[in-house]
Amino acid sequence: MKPTLFLLAAGMGSRYGGLKQLDGLGPNGETIMDYSIFDAIRAGFGKIVWVIRRDFEEQFRSQILSKYEGKVACELCFQALDSLPEGFTCPEGRVKPWGTNHAVLMGKDVINEPFCVINCDDFYGRDAFAQVGKYLSSLPAGVKNQYAMVGFRVCNTLSENGTVARGVCATNEHHHLTDVVERTEIMRVDGKICYKDGDKWVEIAENSPVSMNMWGFTPDYFDYSEAYFKEFLSDPKNMENLKAEFFIPLMVNKLINDGTATVEVLDTTSKWFGVTYAADRPDTVARIKALVEAGEYPETLF
Repeated sequence: MKPTLFLLAAGMGSRYGGLKQLDGLGPNGETIMDYSIFDAIRAGFGKIVWVIRRDFEEQFRSQILSKYEGKVACELCFQALDSLPEGFTCPEGRVKPWGTNHAVLMGKDVINEPFCVINCDDFYGRDAFAQVGKYLSSLPAGVKNQYAMVGFRVCNTLSENGTVARGVCATNEHHHLTDVVERTEIMRVDGKICYKDGDKWVEIAENSPVSMNMWGFTPDYFDYSEAYFKEFLSDPKNMENLKAEFFIPLMVNKLINDGTATVEVLDTTSKWFGVTYAADRPDTVARIKALVEAGEYPETLF
C-alpha cells in the first residue's frame, strides 16, 4: 500500500503577513508545498491530504487542488476550534488553534494507510521524502507502533540571518528517538554550531539530528492521539490557558516514554529551508531557482 502525504496547512502565517502556504515562490508561481508534493510523488506516495481551515477552502481548491486533478488522489479535512471529542466544548475567548497534533487528528477519517506529516511552509528536499517514503512503504501490512522521524543534520538547517529554534534529538544504538529537547537559539559561534543554554554557548556536532516536524506514522497513531487529547482537555490548566496546544512531540514523547512505540530517526542529506518571515522570501526564491537550474526539479512541476 502506497503511503499518504499529510500536509498541515491550517495556519495563517501571521508573522509572514498572509497565507504563505499559497505564496508562489518557484519560477512559474509554484508554492513550497508544490515541491513537497512533487518530491513525495516521485518517492512513491499515492495520496495527498491537506488539513486546512474551512474559511479558505474555496481559495485553496481553486489555487492548489486544481493543479493535481487527474495526477494524484487528493483529500481535504478541516481543523476548527470546536472539533473536539464528545463532552468537551471550546473555552470562551479561545482563538488560537489547538496545535499540530490536533490538526493531525483531523485526518483520521480519510487516512487508512501509513502516512507522513509535514508543514506546508518548509522545504524539505528530495532525499528527505525518499527516506521517509522508503521507510513507510517497507512496513508490513497492519503493523503498529513503529514510527519514524526524519532527522535533519543541524548544519543543514541554519539561517544566515540569526538564530533558529530546533528540536535537538537524542537516539539510542538502534537509531530510535529517546528524547527531543527544544533549543530556541542555535547558530554558528566562531565557526562552530552552538545552542544557548542560559548565558553559555554549548557546541553540538555538525550532523546532530534535529526535528523539522517531518514524521512517519501508521493509522494506530490516531487512536493514541484521540485518547491522549481527552486527557489533555481534562486537565484544567490546559482549558484555562487559552494558548495551550496539543503538539506532535507531546504525543510522541508520551508514546516513547510509555514504551508503547518506537520512532526511528532517519538521516537525510537534504538541506532544509523555509519562509518564516517576509524577509526570508528572496533567499527562498533564489534557492529554488538554483535547484531548478541544477536540474533537481523541472521548471514546470505540474
